[in-house]
Amino acid sequence: QVQLVESGGGLVQAGGSLRLACTASGRTFSNYAMGWFRQAPGKDREFVAAISWSGGSTYYADSVKGRFTISRDNAKNTVYLQMNSLKPEDTAVYYCAATESPWSTMRSRYDYWGQGTQVTVSS
Repeated sequence: QVQLVESGGGLVQAGGSLRLACTASGRTFSNYAMGWFRQAPGKDREFVAAISWSGGSTYYADSVKGRFTISRDNAKNTVYLQMNSLKPEDTAVYYCAATESPWSTMRSRYDYWGQGTQVTVSS
């Protein structure tokens, strides 16, 4: 089992920045590819970004490309999501997830999920 705990959410004005963190415990963190997803009210949970187990490969949804950066620190068992130039449409609950498979954009490929952290961007 892997336990994931997100932090860093909050309220920010449009154009601002936030950095989310997700800390893992349980099994060896570096064995897992990690992803960030988000879910806005009334919408499906959608892929945001993913990173390979080594951190050497990253992938982003088109809606966040160039504004968000995913990274990881395997020594700290933590994955980060740096979010810049935030827009009101980025408002959602953000979830981190872990998979033993190669990184993926598909929710179904992820085995473990955090409880989520709220990000609200005001206009």
